Parts: sequence; structure tokens; C-alpha cells
Amino acid sequence: MIRRCWWETRWFALAAVLVSAVPLLWPAVPPLVDMPSHLGRYHVAANLADSPLLQRHWTYGWRLIGNLGVDLAVLPLVPLLGVAPAAKLIVLLLPPLTVAGLILVSRTAGGRLAPAAPFAFPLAYGFPFQFGFVNFALSAALALLALALWMRLSQAGRLRWRALLFVPIGLLLWVAHCFGWAMFGVFAYAVDLAALRAEGRRWPEALLVAARRCLVLAGPLVPMLAGSGSGDGGLGASWLWQGKILWIASLLREHWASYDLLGVILLLSLCWAGLRSHWLRTDRPLAWAAAFGAVAWLLLPYRLLGGAYVDMRMSPYVVALLVIGIRPRRANLAQPLALAATAFFLLRIATTSWVFLGAAAAQEQAAAVSALLPRGASVLVAVRVPCKDWSNNRLPHVPGLALARRDIFDNGEWTLAGQQLLRDRHPEAEPYRGDPSQMIDDADCKLAQGDLPTMLRTFNRAVFGYVWTIGLPQPALPPDLVEVGRSGPSILYRVAPPTDKRLPDGLPAH
Repeated sequence: MIRRCWWETRWFALAAVLVSAVPLLWPAVPPLVDMPSHLGRYHVAANLADSPLLQRHWTYGWRLIGNLGVDLAVLPLVPLLGVAPAAKLIVLLLPPLTVAGLILVSRTAGGRLAPAAPFAFPLAYGFPFQFGFVNFALSAALALLALALWMRLSQAGRLRWRALLFVPIGLLLWVAHCFGWAMFGVFAYAVDLAALRAEGRRWPEALLVAARRCLVLAGPLVPMLAGSGSGDGGLGASWLWQGKILWIASLLREHWASYDLLGVILLLSLCWAGLRSHWLRTDRPLAWAAAFGAVAWLLLPYRLLGGAYVDMRMSPYVVALLVIGIRPRRANLAQPLALAATAFFLLRIATTSWVFLGAAAAQEQAAAVSALLPRGASVLVAVRVPCKDWSNNRLPHVPGLALARRDIFDNGEWTLAGQQLLRDRHPEAEPYRGDPSQMIDDADCKLAQGDLPTMLRTFNRAVFGYVWTIGLPQPALPPDLVEVGRSGPSILYRVAPPTDKRLPDGLPAH
């Protein structure tokens, strides 16, 4: 029996999976940028049928789209746990699923877990996850688990079984999130191509055979071509080339720029060493998968199918595949490498836990003012979005907490056709009807959007009875806006009817 080193044991793998959940244990709501609005959407989906207040503002029509992962996992748990605990449980599982996928892929590619693999585990909390792209994060985690199975079945020569299994698996990945399904397709094609070339197949034959084998993943093209998941923008795309450098720098972006950037430099240096140095090597199939992923990332647009940050989402997984395949050429380097990788992982988990505690408190402080809103109120939201602040601004979707707790209508929810199932009933609220109309960028932002004075002057008073600003200095107010209350960066105003000459300074909670 071959003795395994400590980092190759099942106990280490289990510990790594469990430790990866630690940052999300304490906050009642995962403090991710988009999470409050996700929570509001889950609340509407679960309670719309029984809530006349929600029915005044929202509709929710079920259909097959490629963006349903966490929604489908949360809603069956709501009767047992409630909306917020159910959402927390599912989102808490995403980093452990990601780490488990990385471990299995590394073991499948090289026979054992690479000693450098723990360096990649903090990428489970990479920038896409910090942003709150939870459906994509679920699809990406499942894609890693599926990649391990794809490779294992190929190594065992069970290609027919693989073809049968991956018809429904491909559809499942797409339903979770279409970009996760597409990313898996790139990685699966690359590892098959690497295997075919290792067998001695010539390039033309290898390219065609790998493509033929991946045709079993093409099932989701049927609903996509039928219109599911195309978004209001159709197939339109736009590139933000200068942003690609920022996405690389933001691989571990969380709070402290110098600390996060040092971590990125360490990971990229390790990747280079694994490919070029005489001390380390990289598993061939994972190097190929990362190379194909890097080309796809370079070619991908910033915006596609109505969704933004398309290229950014892929970057942590490309780097992670390289890292988990890095192994020493000399046996005496394995333990120091594993110790350094594990220390890096534990350090990042500790700092992420600290950051999340502060971020959750900041979100709750900003949301506290919503207790002054009557249930079912319509609220115009304006949130400052700084563009030169490295620390993630986690406030743009805080009003989603008020939707989940007070059944409000606000202009910060996602209602894009083909991308979400949520719709509002207030077309007369235009142009302040949905995300990103709530965002007010700083004036020095390159692509500044939003203008608070114009918003306050022109919004439809027949729709909105309240105005909620977050992180913005108090503006010159129109005469019909009366301050109701404050909490941290939030200020809540009431729209006074024309006959009101004077209103009280504060309103009780309804």
C-alpha cells in the first residue's frame, strides 16, 4: 500500500472543504454585492401568490432560462427554513463545492492532490463570488465536479457512458447558469484534446474527435436558439479591453489593495514557475484546459446576452486550474510547497472572515432605515458607486433587503427578459424602473452614469412615495421631499403630497 502524504489524505481534503465555509458562517445574509437583490427575488418567488402587497408591484413567471441555479435550490427550502436562512445555506455551500471540485480535478489529473493545490482554494472567494454572481458560482462549482468526472470516465475508457451521462449534466450546468456551462465546454474540449494528442493523434484528427465528443454538451443550444436566455440585448456584445488587466489584478480583490495584489502576484508567479521552471511542472491536461480558458477569456466580451462582467467571471477558474496541477520535480520540495499553500489558504480564509463581518454589519446598518417604510411602499433608490475604491462597495443592492422584509417596490432589481423571471408592474416608473438606474457613479468615473439632481427633479411622484439615498451627500432637495430618518450612509425621504404643508420629522415603523 502506497503511503500518502498529509495533504493527499481524505482528512485534509475534508478539512479544506469545511474550512472554506468559515467566512459565511456568521453573517445572517452573505455580504456579497448582489446578494440583497437576490434575496428580494427569492422572497417574491416564494410569497407572491399569498401577498397582495407584492402582487401590486411584481410578477414572477416561471420558464426555462440559463440562470436559475440558486433560485431552484433555495425555493424548496423556504417552507422549512424561511427565505433568508435557505439562501444563506445554499450560498454557504458554494465555496466548499468549489474547493471539492478543485481537489477532485487535481486528483484525477495527477493521481493525487498536488501540493500546490491549496494556493488555489481562496479563488473560491474570487471577485465573481464577491460580486454575488451566485448562480454562476454554483454552475462553475458544478462544472469543476463535472470536469473531474469527465476526465475520470475518459481515463477509464468509458466514453459511451460519459456521452450518456453528460447530456443531462450539460443541461443541468446550463440551467444553473449558461456561462458556467460554456466554461465547462471549453475545459472539457481542452482536456480531451490533450489526451488525444498524448495518444499520438495528429492535430486535424484530434481537433475533430474532441469536438465530436463534446457534441453531447450541445443540448442547451435548443432552448437558447428558441429564445431562452438571450436577454433584451439579444446576441449583442461589447468589449472592455482595458478591463481585462483589472480582472487579473482583481482575482483576489476583497478589501486591502496591497494585500490582495500581493496574493495575485504570488499566484501568477507560481503559475509561471509551474510552466517554465526546472523545479516545478504542471499536469498536461490542466495546462491545456487553462490555456484554452485563457484564450476564451481574452476573446470574451465584457457584456453578452444581456449580462455584464462575462470575461471577468472566468479568470479565477483559469488560474485555479493551472495552480492545482503544479507539482514539484523533486520529492523534497513537495512538503514545503504544501505547507506554504496551506498557510496561504488559511490566511486568506481568516482575512475574508474578518472582511465579511464588517461588510455584513455595513449592509445591515444601511438597510436599517427601511424599518421606517410602510409595508408595500414604492421607493426610488439612489446609491453612490465609487469607481476608484479598491474595497468592494457592497451597498448598491442593499434595498433588496427591504424588498425581502417590507414587500417594497424599488428601482434596483433585475428584470431583464431572458435573464431573470422577475418583472415589475410599473412601466410608468421609467427611466427609474430597474437596475442599474439606482446607481450614481462618482463624477470622475470613466463611464459615469446617474445624476442625483436630475433624478430627484424628474422621477414620477405618482409611482414613488419615498426616496432612499445611500452613501450620497445630502443634495439640494425639491420642496416636496421631507426627511424621514437616517442610518449610517442611508437617508430616507418621504414625498409629501401637494396639500401637505408640514410633516413630522420622523415616522413610526408600520
